[in-house]
Amino acid sequence: MSEIYKIGESLLSLSDISKIISEDIKIELSSKSEIKTLECREYLDVKMKKSDDPIYGINTGFGSLCNHKILEEDLGKLQKNLVVSHSCGMGDEVPHEIVKIMLLLKIQSLSYGHSAVQLVTINRLIEMFNKNILPLIFQQGSLGASGDLAPLAHMSLVLLGMGKVDMPNNKGCFDRKNTSDIMEEMGWDVIQLKSKEGLALLNGTQFMGAYGVWSLLKSQKLSYLSDLIGTVSLEAFDGRSECFDELIHLVRPHKGQLLTAKNIRGLLEGSEIQKQDKDHVQDPYSFRCIPQVHGATKDVISHVKSIFTTEINSVTDNPTVFPKEDKIISGGNFHGQPLAMSMDYLALAISELGSISERRTYQLISGLRGLPAFLVAEPGLNSGMMIPQYTAASIVSQNKQLCTPASSDSIVSSNGQEDHVSMGANAATKLYKVVENVERVLAIELMNAVQAIAFRNNTSSVFIENFIDTYRNEVDFLNEDRLLHTDIQKSVQFLQSLEIDSDLL
Repeated sequence: MSEIYKIGESLLSLSDISKIISEDIKIELSSKSEIKTLECREYLDVKMKKSDDPIYGINTGFGSLCNHKILEEDLGKLQKNLVVSHSCGMGDEVPHEIVKIMLLLKIQSLSYGHSAVQLVTINRLIEMFNKNILPLIFQQGSLGASGDLAPLAHMSLVLLGMGKVDMPNNKGCFDRKNTSDIMEEMGWDVIQLKSKEGLALLNGTQFMGAYGVWSLLKSQKLSYLSDLIGTVSLEAFDGRSECFDELIHLVRPHKGQLLTAKNIRGLLEGSEIQKQDKDHVQDPYSFRCIPQVHGATKDVISHVKSIFTTEINSVTDNPTVFPKEDKIISGGNFHGQPLAMSMDYLALAISELGSISERRTYQLISGLRGLPAFLVAEPGLNSGMMIPQYTAASIVSQNKQLCTPASSDSIVSSNGQEDHVSMGANAATKLYKVVENVERVLAIELMNAVQAIAFRNNTSSVFIENFIDTYRNEVDFLNEDRLLHTDIQKSVQFLQSLEIDSDLL
């Protein structure tokens, strides 16, 4: 990817987003998108002059107020009022990385020339993105239909010189400022919204989309790390490897299952632990069924990824403007049902990685297969790894509660006009929590697995041994009880710092 990513030259992929965000790549509109944006805006301006017919959200009120006609001289005020009145977000702040993805996805959606926004509006959003001027947005307030109204309203306040933003300082941190205070500093004028623009900004699935994209990118990494950490646990538990033989998986050839087994065979290659005689005939399911469980999650990730790839390259505001066909169509592309259902599905799939991980941790600390109870040399005097498993169990239990599907719910809003909503925003924020939780559970398993494998006389594969050595640079062997919260935190940070080859995801 070049130093500047041109919006509109090609479809936006999840890997593109990952690279743009992680490497702080700048963006700009392609000439093709500029032309489409200008043509669509001009078409709507001419249309409004020629026709006095009511067009939803352009010269009418919104939601159940759609039958209220708005005078021509008030069309700009209508759009400003929309943004201000809908800025009703509550709850925790949206993390900076998610806000930045929101901006990128909104710019992408507006760039197709079907939203009738001004070019200056898109360019201001691009400038905000490029300079990391990130609006203060809150997690609560969207029903996931009629768009992510409240979160996108808070994002759009900045265009009006309102709200608050976080800006990077020269110390590598962010300062919070009133938008009104940075307008002069940036040389910005307040954007004078024209007809349809406020609706184009607030309609859309970019809040749900941003959380979903972040969670998918993280899930792909956690899926591979689950294979890797599960393999370390297998070796530490003196587990058997025939259950990963390709033959057994070819007769049940789910793609994720095949890939997981292949990953583990590669990780075990050259292991001396696997060559030694085994006293046991079988391993518990949490080891023996890793390909089936991890593989099912991989297949869900693949499915959800296809849904989101379509969504992030779509127009999701309403009404949708088609200049060449001379049509302005009021529909429902803002409805988040595809995202809500897929994020509920992904939350369930990712939570299972944590569920089976915690079971492997439990097996490791149980005093089986020649390992000391709680993986410490003097159990009794030392509690060792007893309580990290409690922590993992607590987190896994919370994930089970979070996996209740948000998309199974709906609630009537706007006096019955918006009578079925997706609750996709709730699906998004709880998916985010599930993903973070699984990362912590895997970090606890890794801490236990590396502790346990130290009690083995033989070595694992070169890859696994090198991986363990790298981890040991961050977390020491546990000889006697110490503050393990710190070790868990270091383990989480270790997983976050790992860069995984994209070919493995």
